[in-house]
Amino acid sequence: MKKLSIFAAIGGAALLLSSCGANYSLISNHNLNSTQVLLASNNFKVIDTVSGSSEVFYILGIRDMNKKRLYDNAYSAMITKANLKDGARALTNTVTEEHVWGVPPFYFKRTITVSGNIIEFTK
Repeated sequence: MKKLSIFAAIGGAALLLSSCGANYSLISNHNLNSTQVLLASNNFKVIDTVSGSSEVFYILGIRDMNKKRLYDNAYSAMITKANLKDGARALTNTVTEEHVWGVPPFYFKRTITVSGNIIEFTK
């Protein structure tokens, strides 16, 4: 009987301390640029790393923007922060991260973050 009560206490504590939410992350590269630059010599330097993000909330599966528009908003926020107008600069190594978390099926939050490196050509 004592073992049963200990087992029940451990099981109850595990249920109380665990979460019923869901969380996952996806990292991908959507960089489909066809520009070719020869980087054989040391003719560039890495200036900065920039990122932009956008998020949407789902309540009972209803949302106000689709995934492509969410990505476009995050990408444009990153481009705005990059300030590529000053000098011979380019954006490289762009990576997209997608985080989804919430309590299914009641509430979800999807966040897309796009980040990349700014390089500046010196020669």
